[in-house]
Amino acid sequence: MPPRRQKEPEERPSRRRQAMTPEARENQMISKAVTLAEKQLENGTASAQVISLYLKLGSSRERLEQERLHHENQLLQVKREAIESAQRMEVIYQEALNAMKSYSGSPPEEESDEYED
Repeated sequence: MPPRRQKEPEERPSRRRQAMTPEARENQMISKAVTLAEKQLENGTASAQVISLYLKLGSSRERLEQERLHHENQLLQVKREAIESAQRMEVIYQEALNAMKSYSGSPPEEESDEYED
């Protein structure tokens, strides 16, 4: 009797819980696409587009671009925090001015929005 060949284990689709948000669903789909691309690259069946994509992702230019985007995001975050801080300081200054006026006997000013028409 000839030796039996072992069958390669069949991969069953992973049973994951359905994503609850569009972002989570998008992440699931991306994960599946990356897994499929990885299998195609290992098997030598990847299309030219898949190969080009991964070559581009691995380039030093792409890494520099990702780093630049990361730093831009950090800069935007710092700017947003500075604007929020300035707005809080404006409120604190107005409250301090009103407190000083009330201590001197003057009635405090009503809050007004300078930007109203």
